[in-house]
Amino acid sequence: MKNKTIAVWITLLVGPLGLHRLYLHKRFDIPSWLHLIPTLIGVYGVLRAREIGLDDHMSWLLIPWAGLSAAAASLTAIVYGLMETEKWNTRFNPGLSAQGATGASGWLTIGGVVAALLFGATVLLASLAFSFQRYFEYQVEDAPGMTQAKDFKKAAG
Repeated sequence: MKNKTIAVWITLLVGPLGLHRLYLHKRFDIPSWLHLIPTLIGVYGVLRAREIGLDDHMSWLLIPWAGLSAAAASLTAIVYGLMETEKWNTRFNPGLSAQGATGASGWLTIGGVVAALLFGATVLLASLAFSFQRYFEYQVEDAPGMTQAKDFKKAAG
């Protein structure tokens, strides 16, 4: 029997690695890989930024992938936590009655949903802010070169 509260917390804590799918489906399937691969790409970006520095263009493109994967896992935890008991038991506990206790929501489930909302929103906004900040910093750094190229074309033409 799959407990909704346990599923919410597993999804929140290790969802970016796709491990919540092992608890719910007893296998590591394609959706699991769709969580794991972006997380690993983002972790590689973090390691690359630590080694090379934040001036590396590739690292600021890779780092947000981990944040987006964590935000997607948080959204999944919210969906699981807000799922109706009947729907939960029909989907994950087919041998149990529709009103079974394992699909019921308690205070720990709601706490997990609130934590997922806080964590997911924070990670998503931080990832977007980091990406846009790095993008606009590179635009500002390239701006003098662009004006010099225009001045050169005016002088040559």
